[in-house]
Amino acid sequence: MTRTTVDLWVGIFVTMGVAALVFLALKVGNLGGGQVRNPYELTANFDNIGGLKARAPVKSAGVVVGRISSIHLDKQHYQAVVTLQMDGRYTFPKDTFATINTSGLLGEQYIGLEPGGDPEDLGAGDVIKKTQSAVVLEKLISQFMFSKAEEGAAAK
Repeated sequence: MTRTTVDLWVGIFVTMGVAALVFLALKVGNLGGGQVRNPYELTANFDNIGGLKARAPVKSAGVVVGRISSIHLDKQHYQAVVTLQMDGRYTFPKDTFATINTSGLLGEQYIGLEPGGDPEDLGAGDVIKKTQSAVVLEKLISQFMFSKAEEGAAAK
């Protein structure tokens, strides 16, 4: 093999490696375009969203049914307003329950939807009324430590 042939093959492998790294970065960052068909928007209000971020998935029964398009603070009620971009193939009853969950112990946060039994479905622009805020691990630990400190003080 000549020097130029070796250089050509090295260049091809380097290009393939860079392409693979870009692909993985897009997958990890949830930036690879999803296949959302006929999207519609829903909103949900939460007292605390923890580390929830825009572009995080919306899941029902473990299936991605949408993505979070934006998050902002309602200045009147001091709640986080989360706008969900839902896939038009999936509809949910009006009494659907939205929770903020974590994948694993320290994984990414996402919104989980648990459908209710109402015969009427949520439509574009509707608000999910039943929500449960994120569980903040630091807050749980501090409550536990404070309660243990109180028990120790009461015992003395």
